[in-house]
This record gives sequence, C-alpha cells and structure tokens, in this order.
Amino acid sequence: ELISSLRSKLQALWEDRELVLSEARECAERGKELEATVHDVCKPNEFERYMMFIGDLEKVVSLLLCLSSRLARVQNAMRKIDGNTDAEEKQSLNERHKLLSRQREDAKDLKENLDRRGRVVSGILAKYLTDQQLQDYGRFVQVKTSLLIEQKDLEEQIKFFEEQLENLEKSIP
Repeated sequence: ELISSLRSKLQALWEDRELVLSEARECAERGKELEATVHDVCKPNEFERYMMFIGDLEKVVSLLLCLSSRLARVQNAMRKIDGNTDAEEKQSLNERHKLLSRQREDAKDLKENLDRRGRVVSGILAKYLTDQQLQDYGRFVQVKTSLLIEQKDLEEQIKFFEEQLENLEKSIP
C-alpha cells in the first residue's frame, strides 16, 4: 500500500511539474514579446540593462534556491548526528554548514542588489511603456520568479519521493 501511495504521489508531482513547465514556456513567450517591445522603445544601453536584469533574475533566484536546498539537507544531516557519528563526519558537516550559510548570505546580498537594479529598470521602462505594459512587465517578473520557485520545490519533492520509493523497494525482499 505504501509503495502504491508513493507511486501515486510521484505521478501527481510529475503532472504538476509538466503543468509548471508549460506555464514556464508561456511565461517565456510573454518575455520574448516584452523583450521585443522594450527593444523597440528603449535606447540600446537601456535595453541592455533590461536584458541583464532579466538574465540575472533567473540566475540569482536559482542560486538562492539551490543554496537554501543544500543548506537544508546539511541541517537535516546534522540533526541525525548521534554518538555513533565519527568526529570527521561531524567536522565536515559543520564546515559545509558554515560555507553554505556564508554563500547564502552572499546570494541574499546579490538578490538585494538585483532588486535595486530592478527598480532602476522599472524606472527606465516607466518612461516608455504604457501603464498596461508596465503592469504586464511587473506581472512577468513576478510570474517568472514564482515559476522558478515552484519548479525547484517540485523537483525537490520528486527527488525526495523517488528516494523514499527506492529505499522502500530495496527493503522489501
């Protein structure tokens, strides 16, 4: 029953992932349309700022999500430490935790910098776009970020349930 339940949960997660990937493709299409509009109305250096912001948005959000996920895994491993865990493994986990914590703080600083750049880009676009186009831009940035987060969350859940299923199947003779 448990194996069947895990398989069912995985199937639902795979379907959710397909839905999110479809939404991501639609968002990318809207992004291309917006890019063409911005290219047509902005000066070349302003367009370049816009493109750099949009490209960095995905990179920084993905970096933050990745680091947070890795940090959570290390924290989970640290909670499992007991008297049987050797000192070398404890030390390794502590070092990885410190390193990932520093890297995540650095990534948060990058995100704050990116948010400032986003406000500058919004200010530039406000000079050229209609209110509706500006709202579309804001929605695009918000949806793009949300989809990245949702995709990463689904991937983590799928990985977790696949590991659970694999471990369960191995434990049954």
